Amino acid sequence: MQYAQDLLKTLYTMAMLVEARDAYTGGHLWRVSRFSYLLAEDLDLPKAEVEKIALGGFLHDLGKVGVPDAILNKPDKLSDAEYEVIKTHPQIGAELLRDHPLAELVMDAVLKHHETPDGKGYPQGLQGEQIPLVARIVGLTDAFDAMTSTRPYRQGMSLEQALAIVQDHLGSQFDRVLGERFIKLGQAGHLNNIISHSEPGIPLQHCAACGPIIVIPRAVADGAELFCPGCASAYRLSRQGGRLALSPVGYTNPAKARRPRADAGLISDLLHEFGQELLVSRKPSLLGRLFG
Repeated sequence: MQYAQDLLKTLYTMAMLVEARDAYTGGHLWRVSRFSYLLAEDLDLPKAEVEKIALGGFLHDLGKVGVPDAILNKPDKLSDAEYEVIKTHPQIGAELLRDHPLAELVMDAVLKHHETPDGKGYPQGLQGEQIPLVARIVGLTDAFDAMTSTRPYRQGMSLEQALAIVQDHLGSQFDRVLGERFIKLGQAGHLNNIISHSEPGIPLQHCAACGPIIVIPRAVADGAELFCPGCASAYRLSRQGGRLALSPVGYTNPAKARRPRADAGLISDLLHEFGQELLVSRKPSLLGRLFG
């Protein structure tokens, strides 16, 4: 199954490279994947299904590769016309995936994560349980992460505020049963180490000059230089005392700041955690697609 694992790695890599274009949502895919994993696990689903849902959470925004940088990185709220462009990303992601041998694992999450129980979502206007479980879960966790993440035009909400909004929209924007279970997870403290993090134990950092998120890969050494993906300001990383800190260096480097990168270490961890049972459980169908 090494070939299947390599194909799965291509999905994770594509998703990371798409996220690297967005200066304001660093770590979003990891957080949505982790939130989705916790909720799926809380439902006592089979391990392979939990892994599939976590994978869908990581891949859900793949179609944003087709959204222009000017819209994706706009520091203000989007206009109605710009929002219509953003709304094309589920369909773009589905078209991008269509011929990938592992497309079946993530297609529902990519295409349908903006469908809502009241039928007012997109792109298909599905209602209730017409929406696949993975899409209902990812739609909820995606919205929750957006609410608790800081943007240039607003501060991220507190856990309590975001959970209250989920509560207020049960049955309309969010599946009622899933939302109630997610609220309980939040109230029990299970979401605290995911909110505002890009990996386990690595909190997000922000550019002091312009605000975008600066993600710190685990493998980056003490003293390394990192760059704001927005204004390209350089920072020096300090890991002293077990705490992360960024100090301005005093220059910019747009070429280095905007070079897309995939975190090989994180991908390796994801393959180990969310790929083993998933690929084994689907071995017959996957072999048929790969070699049939």
